[in-house]
Amino acid sequence: MCAFLLFLLPLPVWAAPIQPERTPLTLELLQERLRTPNLREGNLTVDLRQMVIDLRPEDVSFRDAFYQMLRKELQKTGAKPLGLDLSYSLIQGDFIGSDLGLKTPLYAQAIAPIFTPTEQAQLERLRLVCLQSLAVGLHNSKDCRSLLGTQSTVSSEVTVFRGALTLEQTRFNGEATFANTFFLQSVNAKNATFLQSTNWHETRFSRPVNFTSASFRQASNFQDSVFFDQANFKQTQFQEIANFQGISFENTANFNQANFKQLAKFNGVQWLGNADFSGVRFANQAQFTRANFNQLLSLVETSFEQAVIFRETLFNQPVDLRGTSILNQADFSDAIFSPAAFLNVPGLTFNSNQAKILGNPGEIGKMFYIPTLQGNQNVLRNLGQNFRQQQQVTDANQLEYTKQQLHLKELSQRLIGTNINSASVVNLINLGFSPTQANVIAKRREVKPFRNSSELLSLADIDLEIYTKLSDRLVVAEPLSLGSWLLEAWGWLALSVLLLLSGYGTNFWLVFGVGGVAIAYFGLLFWLVDRARRLHPTPIIPTYYETVAILTSFSCLEFFSLLAIFQNAEQPLLTLGCILMIIFPLPVALLIRLYQQGRYHDLMNISYFTEDGTFRQLRLLIGRLPVIPRNQTFRERYMPLLSDRHWNWLNYYDFSLNNLLRLGFNDIRLRDEHLPGIIATLAWYQWSLGVLYITLVLWTLSRTIPGLNLLIYLK
Repeated sequence: MCAFLLFLLPLPVWAAPIQPERTPLTLELLQERLRTPNLREGNLTVDLRQMVIDLRPEDVSFRDAFYQMLRKELQKTGAKPLGLDLSYSLIQGDFIGSDLGLKTPLYAQAIAPIFTPTEQAQLERLRLVCLQSLAVGLHNSKDCRSLLGTQSTVSSEVTVFRGALTLEQTRFNGEATFANTFFLQSVNAKNATFLQSTNWHETRFSRPVNFTSASFRQASNFQDSVFFDQANFKQTQFQEIANFQGISFENTANFNQANFKQLAKFNGVQWLGNADFSGVRFANQAQFTRANFNQLLSLVETSFEQAVIFRETLFNQPVDLRGTSILNQADFSDAIFSPAAFLNVPGLTFNSNQAKILGNPGEIGKMFYIPTLQGNQNVLRNLGQNFRQQQQVTDANQLEYTKQQLHLKELSQRLIGTNINSASVVNLINLGFSPTQANVIAKRREVKPFRNSSELLSLADIDLEIYTKLSDRLVVAEPLSLGSWLLEAWGWLALSVLLLLSGYGTNFWLVFGVGGVAIAYFGLLFWLVDRARRLHPTPIIPTYYETVAILTSFSCLEFFSLLAIFQNAEQPLLTLGCILMIIFPLPVALLIRLYQQGRYHDLMNISYFTEDGTFRQLRLLIGRLPVIPRNQTFRERYMPLLSDRHWNWLNYYDFSLNNLLRLGFNDIRLRDEHLPGIIATLAWYQWSLGVLYITLVLWTLSRTIPGLNLLIYLK
């Protein structure tokens, strides 16, 4: 009971929060502070800390005298500029900070001589920035436009605040205006509170700016401003509209853990340094239209509760979206990504049933980057479903291709990586661990197997450096038996072939190029074994015209097929190597054996290939086999190819097309009498490959045609 009564009693003085005691500012006190400025960090400063400054209209005489006296001292010529410190003060009424500076033209020949060479150089720097921005149509401020002479009636003057401005924990009850002001020294508004709207329109900051933990209760306007040095808005609270349109950040801009409760406008902003928005909460729409990010944009663990717009935005460096939450819509339409730019999205929180990501069809899907499949399968699934719902099949397929590449990488690591749950101490040492570290790992896994590689850091002898160095070569899994290893190896091989030959069913033109190479190659082989049989005793060889025709057509078909492969394959040389491994070794070995043993059989002068003489039309030959049956009726229907026709070489391509794609202009098959087994084996080998190829074609078509794609994936 006593404890409860003590809890209800008022807090003692020592336990109450400390509030600064403010002194009402009078003209006499102001005059005294102006006469005796303080020296802080090597700069003279007018000390108006912990004051109550009443600038309300009820006391016009004090307000006018305040500005007049302060302006006179701040604009006074001298070697060292005079700063102003309003920390912990309460400003009642509107504060017009732009009236305290010195107005000067931006023209180099008209800059006031009271400025030091350093200050004149800063003004010239502003002038150059204006000219560069105007040259590309980015800056629209009055003083900048006047430099081009396009609007002679517009004043080119800018208000220059020469000294440092300190507003740490200052409270502004009225509006605060610093429009069209050039701060030559730093501005520190840490923990400042602005209860009414603030106007920083067309303001220039030559030195670092600090708005850390500041609170803007009403609209804040920084439009068309320039930050030459670091801009710090860490943990800043924007309760109403925040207008940063047309700004140029020449250095790093830090909005880490800021909070935007209303509309945030960053349209047309130039980010020449890194832009840090990590941990920011956008409760309303965020606009970055036509912005230019020259360096890294960090959106790590940023929350977008409403739409975020990056239309026509230029990204020169990666965009870090790790752990970002997109709850409504992210629009990257017409955004431009340089070769070094991409969207880093591991851990992205995104539900495709409630939100969506927009982008140019066929382009946006290539911009997503995920380093590992583990922990990101849901991200890839949601992104893929997002683009399928928008019928952007190419982008959805690109994400599926990325997913399977990561899966292949995991399989490769499991097959050849060092499993820390089963590797011997010697293998761990050979990998790069010290003997002490290897023994510690062996003892730890005897007690409890490792579940993931990061558990190595829990061991005292394993440091971050060695872990980072070896993490890519480590595998944490159950030890594989020989049978399991062979199954994993078969899965790795099949997945590798699908990725190389079809982009895992996502690239029809790549499949088309692969088929073109095979059709032309086997067509040439069949022509060779049929038309070039022997040189003696009686030569059976093709004519000069036919040889030139077949070689020319083969070169053309291979050229266009290889062109399709090199334009569509991510690794064209590996794709070409995979094709050669399939179509080259066995057929060439059969061909060499055929010419080694020679051909001595009946019907040597008649073609091995026969055609159906009853029809000549384009046919879909699904059930066709490469050799005609042993039946007299079929022998009467199928007649040998005529070797004395100039167009005869086309029949061999037709036969190759029939074998591989089950499609041809005529039904051409091998005869059943006096046929060398090697030639039959060659035809059956291509026919078997055709079963696999036509399956690959149909699978790829089902994934690349929008209607079939939606039928399969959204059923």
